[in-house]
Amino acid sequence: METSLRRSFAIQRRVIGALLLREIITRYGRHNIGVLWIIAEPMLFTLGVAALWTAVKMHSVSNIPIVAFAITGYSSVLLWRNVTMRCAKAVEPNLSLMYHRNVKVIDIFISRILLEIIGASASAITLTLGFCFIGSMSWPQDIIIVIGGWLLLSWFAIALGFIVGVVSERSEAFERLWHIVTYLLFPLSGAVFMVDWLPKVAQKAVLMLPMVHGTEMVRHGFFGSVVITHEDPIYFAISNIILTYMGLALVRDAGHRVQPE
Repeated sequence: METSLRRSFAIQRRVIGALLLREIITRYGRHNIGVLWIIAEPMLFTLGVAALWTAVKMHSVSNIPIVAFAITGYSSVLLWRNVTMRCAKAVEPNLSLMYHRNVKVIDIFISRILLEIIGASASAITLTLGFCFIGSMSWPQDIIIVIGGWLLLSWFAIALGFIVGVVSERSEAFERLWHIVTYLLFPLSGAVFMVDWLPKVAQKAVLMLPMVHGTEMVRHGFFGSVVITHEDPIYFAISNIILTYMGLALVRDAGHRVQPE
């Protein structure tokens, strides 16, 4: 049984690897900077926001360095937002691949999810290293907390990606609605504020959103005692477990429903 399980994992690893390469070539091609767009795309977005905030002198509102605030906030949001956007309607353009018995619905989702997580993570690391070296921001105070928050955000992105991916295949209206929902969640996810800045009633409301805890954890790790954060890693982990169970159940059901073209 152990040998069979190991063989199954090996097959799935090769399938996901092949799908990952196919996704990279299809999306970015071999011209210009090619695969580097995986990192450059989220970097440019975050840099644009940081530049805009610096230009309007947002740094005068708080003692937190505006560049570090933008990187920690927007990188955290782009992680789960990009994953869910890429998972939406991901199966339909890959239906022809389903003729291969080793290619499953979950493999298509995982390949896209991995690509977005790698891109967002590499972007955040590159921006942090670059701005720390030139002195525009300080090194993280506690890298363990930063990594913990980022891993929980990645887990959240995976679970939510499964759910959005499957539901969007069943309903075209949901795919369009999800675009609107992400715009609404964007300012509520902690990217543009610290929870401690809000009134008590508002704090309780926004802390019901799991991703806010991840953003607060990342900022706690970056800024240390300079800021007051309100994260609850246990709540975030429990939320992720529930979302993961829902996502895997939906993916399993989708595997039975999807018919190759």
